[in-house]
Order: sequence, then C-alpha cells, then structure tokens
Amino acid sequence: MKFFIDTANLDQIKEAQALGVLDGVTTNPSLMAKERITGKESITNHYRNICKIVDGDVSAEVIGTSFDEMIREGEELASLHPQIVVKVPMIKDGVKAVKYFSEKGIKTNCTLIFSSGQALLAAKAGATYVSPFIGRLDDISTDGLLLIEEIRRIYDNYNYKTDILAASVRHTMHIINCAKIGADVMTGPLSAIEGLLKHPLTDNGLKKFLEDAKSMKV
Repeated sequence: MKFFIDTANLDQIKEAQALGVLDGVTTNPSLMAKERITGKESITNHYRNICKIVDGDVSAEVIGTSFDEMIREGEELASLHPQIVVKVPMIKDGVKAVKYFSEKGIKTNCTLIFSSGQALLAAKAGATYVSPFIGRLDDISTDGLLLIEEIRRIYDNYNYKTDILAASVRHTMHIINCAKIGADVMTGPLSAIEGLLKHPLTDNGLKKFLEDAKSMKV
C-alpha cells in the first residue's frame, strides 16, 4: 500500500519524505487555505515546491464545478509538473471531466466519494484514483472501511485499474485496516503515519538495552 500525506505544509511533507516511506501528496483548497496560500501565482508555486520534495503523484484540486471550468483549471494544473494529478469532485460534470482527462493522458483523482456506485462511475470514466472519505463516514456513524471493502470487491470483479485511495484517514488503525482490506493508497496526516512507529514494548525494550549497554562500559 502506498503512503500519501494529506497536507499542504512543506515542513510536514519534508518530514514524511525523510522518513523514507512517502509515495505522494494530496491537497485540497481547505489545506491550502490553512497554509495561507492565496493568489494564483502563489498557489502554482506552492504546487511546484511540493513536487520538488516528493517523487510521486501530487493531487491538486480544481475549484470550478462546471465542465468547462474543470477542464480549463485541470489543464493548467497538469501543465505545472508531470507529477500533478488533477483532483475533481464526484459530480456529473466531474465524471465527464475525468473521462476527458483520461483520454488526454492526464492523471485524475476523483474525490468526495461516499458510495460504491460513485466509485464505479469514476472507474468507468477512467479515473487514476478514487478517494473514498472513510473518516467522514465514521463521523456520521457509518463504517467507512466497509466502503473500501465494497469498492475493492467491485474493482477486482471487473479488473478496473483505478487505485483506491483511502482518504480522510484519521489515525493509525485506519491505516492498518486499510492495508488489511486492500486499499491501494492511504492518505492521512503526518501524526497517523508516525503513529505506526510507536509501541510501548519497543520503548521499554530499547530502554533496557541502553541500560544494560551502559552497565557494560569500563
């Protein structure tokens, strides 16, 4: 399973890259706003800077909601860097845009997926990635992991090449469970990724080893 980090913060992206496990980055308008990135030139430069840090795909989201707006914005984003993946919403014109970009050889990430039917449409249109939001489903007392399982079954049934990118990942168990049920990619915060490092027995064992090593010194 690939690890993407869901942020627009360059320091966090650098930290995840330094860990040696980062495969890509996902962003959205909310994450860009959180970093106070405003203005077209600043936004495009920020995407280029992200692409300089990581080797894998970087999802950049369109703002427009009409077909023409998404095509114009998406083509501009794709021209910024070969690693850019155009992120489009799961709406009618979004599916049309996915088909258009697919035929042009431009990678896409169809986002805001909350049902297996939506994921099926996106795959048929040729999406590179679909992003089911498991954390947001959990927020409304629905098991987001069940959606990942459903999509995995459907894609395997018909050999769709679209990658399942588990989004809205909140914690380490989300990551582990997504890996168990066959998500192709997960995207989450740095804290969730680093949480996989932690185990009290590791800490206790290392402490004991260091104490014993210290006692052996002459």
